[in-house]
Amino acid sequence: MDSIRSIRVTDDPAGAYPQHWEADVLLADGGAVHIRPAAPTDGPAIMAMHERMSDRTRYLRYFQAVSRISPAQLAVYTDVDHVSSVGLVAELGGQLIAAGSYHRDPTRPDTAEVAFVVEDAHQRRGLGSILLEHLAAAAQERGIKRFTAEVLGENQTMLRVFIDAGYAVTREFSSGVVDLAFDIKPTESSLAVITSREFRAESRSIARLLAPRSVAVIGASNETRKLGHAVLVNLLRAGFTGPVYPVNPETLSVQGVRAYKSVLDIPDPVDIAVVTVPAASVAQVLESCRIKGVHGLVVVTGGFADADADTDLAGDGAAAQRRMVALARANGMRVVGPNCLGLVNTDPGVRLNATLAPVVPPPGRVGFFCQSGALGIAILADAASRGLGLSSFVSAGNRADVSGNDLLQFWHSDDRTEVVLLYLESFGNPRKFARLARTLARDKPVIAVKSGRHALVSPGLAASSAAVSDTAVATLFAQSGVIRTDTLGEAFDAAQLLAHQPIPAGNRVAILGNSSALGVLALDACIEAGLVVVDEVPVDFGVNVSPGDLGAAVRVAVGRVDVDAVVVVYVPPVAIPGQAHAEALKEAARGARVPVVTTFLAVDGLAEALTVPGEDGGAARGSVPSYRTPERAVAALAHAVRYGAWRSRPAGSIPELDGVDAGRARELVTALRAKDPRDRALTDAELVELLDCYGIGILPFETADTAADVVAAAERIGYPVALKAYDLTWRHRYDQLGVRLSLGDADQVAVAYDDLADAGMPQVYIQAMAPRERGVLPTVLAVTSDPSFGALVSFGIGGVATELLHDLAYQAVPLTDVDAEDLIKAPKAAPLLTGYRGGPVVDQAAVVDLALRLSALADDLPEISELLLEPVLLGPAGASVTGATGRIGPPGVRPDVRRRLR
Repeated sequence: MDSIRSIRVTDDPAGAYPQHWEADVLLADGGAVHIRPAAPTDGPAIMAMHERMSDRTRYLRYFQAVSRISPAQLAVYTDVDHVSSVGLVAELGGQLIAAGSYHRDPTRPDTAEVAFVVEDAHQRRGLGSILLEHLAAAAQERGIKRFTAEVLGENQTMLRVFIDAGYAVTREFSSGVVDLAFDIKPTESSLAVITSREFRAESRSIARLLAPRSVAVIGASNETRKLGHAVLVNLLRAGFTGPVYPVNPETLSVQGVRAYKSVLDIPDPVDIAVVTVPAASVAQVLESCRIKGVHGLVVVTGGFADADADTDLAGDGAAAQRRMVALARANGMRVVGPNCLGLVNTDPGVRLNATLAPVVPPPGRVGFFCQSGALGIAILADAASRGLGLSSFVSAGNRADVSGNDLLQFWHSDDRTEVVLLYLESFGNPRKFARLARTLARDKPVIAVKSGRHALVSPGLAASSAAVSDTAVATLFAQSGVIRTDTLGEAFDAAQLLAHQPIPAGNRVAILGNSSALGVLALDACIEAGLVVVDEVPVDFGVNVSPGDLGAAVRVAVGRVDVDAVVVVYVPPVAIPGQAHAEALKEAARGARVPVVTTFLAVDGLAEALTVPGEDGGAARGSVPSYRTPERAVAALAHAVRYGAWRSRPAGSIPELDGVDAGRARELVTALRAKDPRDRALTDAELVELLDCYGIGILPFETADTAADVVAAAERIGYPVALKAYDLTWRHRYDQLGVRLSLGDADQVAVAYDDLADAGMPQVYIQAMAPRERGVLPTVLAVTSDPSFGALVSFGIGGVATELLHDLAYQAVPLTDVDAEDLIKAPKAAPLLTGYRGGPVVDQAAVVDLALRLSALADDLPEISELLLEPVLLGPAGASVTGATGRIGPPGVRPDVRRRLR
C-alpha cells in the first residue's frame, strides 16, 4: 500500500471526470474503503445511505429534523461539475457510506464551502478526515485556496475533524452555529497530521493480518503435493493459538480437522483466509470472503500477473489481479500476494505459520519482508540454520496490494521488532519508501538487499512496480540510512549483529584472540573497511589461552573508552572443545556498551554456548554472533559502524531560503507550458528568469554573431569578458577551443571573435568574467528527473577525470541542510574543496546554498525534467554560475497530498 503516494500530475480539461481523484484508502481501524468523485447517478445510493442514518446524524448535518432529504439537499452531492462544485463519495461493500462536497463561493472564487456526512455504522473510523483531505487536494487543483464550513455547536465530533486537521482554523459562534474558515494550502502541521494518520492506519491494517484470531485455509487438502495441504499442516504444527478452518467441498475433514464446504459455512468469524485454489477459482472465493466479512486474503496461488510472460494472452493475468485487488479493497479487505509464500508471526501469543515453509526461524527481533515466494522457503531455512530469530515474516509475491512500505509502517510500531530486513526485487512507490525508511531507520536498523540491478523486473512484479535506476536506488538507500548489502548472506550477517549487540558509537576496533593468522586477516579487513584498529595490531594470547584469561581480556577491551567494537578470533586447540571459552566470552560481553563479534569455532550464526536465552524461546540481546571468517565478521561490523554514524548525525531540516519566489516560478512554468506543451529545451531568457525566482544568478551575458555586435555587447557588460561558442560541443571541449577568457578591451575581443568565427563558431556568448582569485575550481550542479522516483540533485568537480570516472554524488529532492552538505562532501575529488596539497579552501557554503536552491526548484516544479549549472566556478570568495541548460515538459513525479493505496 502506498498512501500519500507519488503521482504523475496530469493536465485534465476542466469538467472532465477526474479519474485520478479515485483512491482506495485505509481507515483508522485498518479497513479499506474506495473514494471516488460523485455523479448524478449516485442519487439513489445517497438517498439509501441517508435512510440508514439515525435521526440524530441527519439533524446534525442539516440543522433540522429530516426524515428524508430533499431534492435540493441531494443535489449538493450529485449536481457537480468537478470544478466549482465537487462531490466525493466513499464506497464499501457495494454501498455508499459517506459523502462530502465543496461549492465555490460565487463572490470569492478562491473560497468554497465544504461539508460531509458519514453513516452511523462507520463513524469514528476516520472517514470525515479522509474526505476533508481529498476534498482539499481536489480544491487546490481547481484554484481554490480557502474552505469555509458551518457546523452546529453541539456537533463536537465534526468540529474536531476540522480543528484536528492541522490547518489554522478561525471560528465564530452565532445562534448555536460555528462558522469555520481556513486556508487549505498544506502546512507542516497538516502534512504531519496526514502522515500520523497514515502511519496508524497502515500499522493496524498489517496487524490485523499478522495477528488474526482465526484462519481459514481455502483449498485445504489431504493430498501431500497440494498447496492447501502444506499450509494447513504448517499452521497446525506451529500451534496457531486460534481456530483453523479447512475449506474443501469434497471432504469431511483435512488432517483430522473438520472441513467446511465454503467459508460461508464456517459458524464463527474468520479474520484471514489463505487461498490455495487455482487462479480461475479465486474470484468465487473472494465473493464468499466478501460476504463472510473476512479482513484479509493471503493468496498463495499463482497464475495472475506472474503468468503473463508464459501465455499468449499477455496482460490477462495482470487484469485479473487488478480486479481481485479492487474488489477486495472495495469490501474492506487487504490482499497479500498473489503468488506469495505467506505470513509468519512468531509471537508466542499467536504462533502463526501461514506459509508453504515447513521450517521457520525461532522467535526473535528481526522483521523480514521478502518479495520472492520461490526463494522464500530456502531463505527461511537459511535464517533458521543460523539461529536468526524473526518477529514476523511476510512474502508479498506479486505485491498486488500489501507491499514493503506497509510492513515498514507496522514494524515501526511493533515492539517485538528491533531490526528490519528487506529482500526487494522492485519498488511500488520508491518516493514513499524513502520517506518511511528514513523515519524508521532513526529508531531501528533497516537492511536491504535489492536484486535485479542488471535484469528486468519479473512479470509478476512489473504490474505494480516503478522503474528506478540503480543510481536512484543507491541514493535512496544512502540518504534514508538503509544498510544496503549485495547478498542475502551479507544481510543475515548484519542482521545477526544488530539484533543482538549494541550499535557501535565509532569506528575504533580492538582485535584479540588466540590466532595471529586470524588476527591479521581481521586487521586487513578492518583497514579495507575504513575501521581503525586500536594499538594498531591484534592482541594474540596464544593458542592455549585459558577461558578465564580470554574472558578477562574481553572485559578489559569492552571497557576501554577508546574502543567502539571488539572482534574476538578463536580457534580451539586439538582435543579442547571450546565450550568453556565460549561461555567465558559470552559472560564477558554481557551488558557491554560496545558490540562484540567472533569467529568462534567457525560457527555461522549463534552457537548455543554464545546464546543468551530469551523469554520467548529465541536468542536474547547479549548473544554473541559468530562468523565463519574474520572478513565476514568485520564486514558485518562495518555495516553497523556506518549505520551508527548515520544515525548519530542530525536529521536536518529543509531551510527557508531568502530570495525565493515560488509563486512567480509556478506562474512562469504554467505560462510556458500553455504556450508550448511539448518536451523541449528552455531558452536562455527562460532559464535566467526561472533561476532568478530561486535566487540563482548567472554572470551577465549576451549573444551576438558579428564582430561589431560582440564588441558592443562587451562594452555594455564591462571588461574583462569571456567569449564562448554558442554550440555546446565547442564550448565544453577540454582544449577550450571554443572559449576565450580574460579579454580586457575591444581589440582583444575583436581578435578573439575573429578566431572563433574562422574556426566555424560565428555565434558566441559574451559574458562577464568571474572574480579572479587563486584556486577557483570548476564544479557542476544538476537536477535530473527519475521517471518514478522523482528528482535527484547531483554535484561533481569539473574535469575530464571526473567525467570519465563518473565521480558524481547524488541526493534525492527535497534536500535538507544536512543532505546538501553530504552531497558536496561525497565525490572522491571533494578534498580539492578543502585545501588538498596546499590548495585554497573554497567557499563550500556557497555551493551548499546553490544545491538547496536547485532542490527547492525541482521540488516545486516537476515540469523541469533537466537543469544543469556548468560550470559553477567555486573559489574562496564564493560561487559564480557561468552557464545553464534545462528542459521543460509534462510534469513528472511529485507527492500527492492525500492518503491513498497504490
